[in-house]
Amino acid sequence: MRRSSKPDPADEAACRRLALDLLARREHSRLELERKLASRGFHAPVVAGALDRLEAAGALSTERFGASFVRSRIARGQGPLRIRLELEQRGVASHSAAELLEQAEVDWNEAAREVRRKRFGQAAPRDFKERARQARFLEQRGFGSSAIRAALDLGPDSD
Repeated sequence: MRRSSKPDPADEAACRRLALDLLARREHSRLELERKLASRGFHAPVVAGALDRLEAAGALSTERFGASFVRSRIARGQGPLRIRLELEQRGVASHSAAELLEQAEVDWNEAAREVRRKRFGQAAPRDFKERARQARFLEQRGFGSSAIRAALDLGPDSD
């Protein structure tokens, strides 16, 4: 039996079922679900109603999504600047993103050291060129300047 390729754009029950299917795979932000459901042809008011019901029922939670997202990105070796940016791109308010990062209780200096060790090995950078390369790598990962200095064992007044 073949399913129809396009659901009825006004069917809120079908929209809610699809949203639940997506949430069963992983946590999503409201914005992510809005985009995915709209791309499948559902009208914006239908999507909004379905997501409102899911939030009221506790199936859709920005806090739960954010905490899960932060944990997964920390495990990937990403720093707080990048994680915060990605949270905001997914519709999490800036102040909520800051709270989620604070609740993670991560020593970002140690996290940067570990990411550097994993990528470049235990030995400290030999020269300026290598130090700059490693600093760029950590910066792209989303670590701030103080964490980068700590990871490279540089003093606060180093260039």
